[in-house]
Amino acid sequence: MAAPIRRRTRARELALQFLYTVELRGEEALPEAAAFIRHHTRRGQDPKGQSEIADYAHALVDGVYEHTNLLNSWIETIAQNWRLDRMAHIDRNVLRLAIFELLFQTDVPFKVVINEAIDIAKRFSTAQSGSFVNGILDRARVLIQESRERGEEPPKPIRLSLPRSNSDAQTQAEDDLPAPVPRPRKGSRPMPPRPSSSDPKSAQS
Repeated sequence: MAAPIRRRTRARELALQFLYTVELRGEEALPEAAAFIRHHTRRGQDPKGQSEIADYAHALVDGVYEHTNLLNSWIETIAQNWRLDRMAHIDRNVLRLAIFELLFQTDVPFKVVINEAIDIAKRFSTAQSGSFVNGILDRARVLIQESRERGEEPPKPIRLSLPRSNSDAQTQAEDDLPAPVPRPRKGSRPMPPRPSSSDPKSAQS
């Protein structure tokens, strides 16, 4: 059981790194996804594992790109006081990846997706990113479960519905949602997902 989780962790990291590149360079970078993933999965003594990493990374990159508008709607609906463009590049791509998995990769338990996203946000972004991602995704989990109970597939992003007696708790939950890391000031360059090294994107998790 541990091996597949490790492989998907690596796939998520590769997908995040490539989506970050697309954020910086635009859609012109998209045709390079196959070469990027192939380059970072061609080494190793476990060909089957490398193939699984590549397949899942491709699924994540393609899925996030195909459903970007839907994923952005989910994020903006939940983080009502923060525009998407105010979030750090890494944070919003971690959220897109995780919400895509929550919505479409139904074989992966919600808890696994959320914990993986929190860990990746902490590693690649800032110390505050983990709590921010956790707050958004925990709310997304509730909304997705409620939408599926209503028979909506894929679930639609709507406001969190709670019983009238819980209105105070809902208000408190909104107040407790951590603020995202502000985007870099104009003229500054976002930090890359990996610390600098001879090949920053080839380190294994």
